[in-house]
Amino acid sequence: MVGAQQPTSNSFKKLQGFLRARVGQAIRDYRMIEEGDRVMVCLSGGKDSHTLLDILRHLQRSAPIHFDLFAVNLDQKQPGFPAHVLPEYFDAIGVPYRIVEQDTYSTVKRVIPEGKTMCGLCSRLRRGILYRVAAEEGATKIALGHHRDDLIETLFLNLFHGGTLKAMPPKLLTDDRRHVVIRPLAYCPEKDIARYARYRQFPIIPCTLCGSQANLQRAQIKQMIQDWEQQWPGRTDSLFRSLQNVAPSQLADPNLFNFQDLEDRRIPDGTLSEDDLGSSLEDQFDPTAHLAIEPLLPQPNA
Repeated sequence: MVGAQQPTSNSFKKLQGFLRARVGQAIRDYRMIEEGDRVMVCLSGGKDSHTLLDILRHLQRSAPIHFDLFAVNLDQKQPGFPAHVLPEYFDAIGVPYRIVEQDTYSTVKRVIPEGKTMCGLCSRLRRGILYRVAAEEGATKIALGHHRDDLIETLFLNLFHGGTLKAMPPKLLTDDRRHVVIRPLAYCPEKDIARYARYRQFPIIPCTLCGSQANLQRAQIKQMIQDWEQQWPGRTDSLFRSLQNVAPSQLADPNLFNFQDLEDRRIPDGTLSEDDLGSSLEDQFDPTAHLAIEPLLPQPNA
């Protein structure tokens, strides 16, 4: 089907309003889009990026500021990729676009041994190409379709396999400081995006390169979180809220919190009022600590 249908049922309208509100809130909380921005929306052809473009187009019409949108699809020359689908869709909905053809598929297949995870190399190659295109097109923001569940899964992937406490930030500055990457779906649950995509009947293009790897570590993490959610409803919301409520003094990174000088900050017994006794160690957080930890900030996860 060329072009997405607009359902009229009350359940769809409620879902649509929910997702639009979540995206709008994320944009406000992180100042993702500003007056005069030229936003490059990266379209893979999956449900997430289709939903992202659809909701941003609505917000573009209703927002009190002016910003431009254009779509970019990277044709990685995967076997059987239907190259006509997205151009026809973009033409049908009237969105400016650019199709970038680059055979990263052959590179990944040549470099990665059979049976090994391909996502890491594929992501790095794709990210570099998209950053180059953003510079060529004069994009001020690069919008990716990662949702709330992606952020949580990345947190656990880094915990279990990387030994680091980090996830995907809703907004980041790239290492070379040339690009700002935004994830407007950061507050949106994947299950609601999937429902929305089914309602809208987007022309979905599956990824045969990554999607064929059923035993990926991310798939295992996803199943773990789904099992938790089924057993303890609301756990996924709690996990995401934890990313927004970080207590450096309750962790163990000396670059984030000054543990060495705690003794020097002690107050002798008997000198505190009852109000003072309610203070936490968070009051001792060094506000200048961020100046020394730039190398530890989250890396791009495009």
